[in-house]
Amino acid sequence: MGFLDFLFGKSKALCPACGTKGARTSEVPIRCPNPSCQYYDATLGGSWATSFRRSFDYSPAKPLAIHYNNFQGQQKIFTVDAGSLRRRKNHISACVAPTGLRISLSRDRIQNLREVEQAVPRLAEPVSSGPSPREWQVLGYHRKHKTTSPLYEQIRAKYPNW
Repeated sequence: MGFLDFLFGKSKALCPACGTKGARTSEVPIRCPNPSCQYYDATLGGSWATSFRRSFDYSPAKPLAIHYNNFQGQQKIFTVDAGSLRRRKNHISACVAPTGLRISLSRDRIQNLREVEQAVPRLAEPVSSGPSPREWQVLGYHRKHKTTSPLYEQIRAKYPNW
């Protein structure tokens, strides 16, 4: 490995068995940072290997099976933690076993959507206790400039205690 190899695009060596970057192939025994490789060496792993290994012991507290049809048309079954389900627009994200990583799944492709939707925690409806951001802007402007307008008076009537 040369001193300025990073400038000329030379990357770290690849393991001949698994293809992981960061392998040491110049020594007689090949050493690889990938814990699932036959040439694995813990001294090369660093934090990546330990966090990678630890992530496989994740077990969901409330397991839920999601039947998913991926973009290639393959049927996949994901075991997720029901407590980690979140809905965001047309997707549902959850922490999946065994890695514990959060994945996002399109609602259109979930085969058991009704079951999954029932497991998604319902958030309480937001209580409108005050002005909206636009109303705050109008109220703040007129308070700062000590002026009035029909819209300002309408908002003041809506929120008399402001």
